Parts: sequence; C-alpha cells; structure tokens
Amino acid sequence: MKLGVCSHFSAAHKLPKHAGKCKQLHGHTYKVEIVVEGEKDKETECIVDFSEVKALLDEVLEHLDHKYLNDVISYPTSENIAEFIWEELEGKVEGIGVKLKSVKVWEGEGKWVMLEK
Repeated sequence: MKLGVCSHFSAAHKLPKHAGKCKQLHGHTYKVEIVVEGEKDKETECIVDFSEVKALLDEVLEHLDHKYLNDVISYPTSENIAEFIWEELEGKVEGIGVKLKSVKVWEGEGKWVMLEK
C-alpha cells in the first residue's frame, strides 16, 4: 500500500547554462510530494503515521528552505533537487519501515519533475 505527504520550501537559484531567464538569480516556492510504500501494521492497521513521514520530509527540506540552492546543490535544476531529496530521504524513511517510491518537485505552479525508483 502507498502513502503520500506534501510539503513546501522557498529558495533562490540561478542556472547559468539555461538559455532563458533562469540564468539570472531568481526564486521559487517549491512543493514536494513524496510517496512511500509498506505493509499495514496488524495492530495499528496503518502503514506508518503520516506525521512521521512528514517530519522526515521537513527535516530534509530544512537544508533547502530559504537558501541559495547553488550553495547546496552544484546545479540546482528541479531534476537535481528531486535527486538530492531522494538521496537525503531514502534511508530516513527506511528507518521507519517504509520504502521511498517517488519524489515529485513542483517548481511554482504547473511545472514538476518526478523521480521514481
């Protein structure tokens, strides 16, 4: 069974290799959706508590929130942000008994990337 949570962070970055406006310093409010998978516990009848998963996601997003992303991720495209979140989060969620299935990063409204493994 799968379970998902969302959170947000705001940050600035620039993408010097980009052909358009994104080569200049600018910022976004990002939405991050993650999905984990696991088996229902026989006692609680839940995979895991939503708040546990959300707390782990928020812990990872603290590294990005209100930061200049180029100082954290060498080239902070949405794709590379999703990979960073995956790498930081995967072991944490396994520690609470679930497996990370996807990370979806929304850059503003109407644009997103998704990493699934």
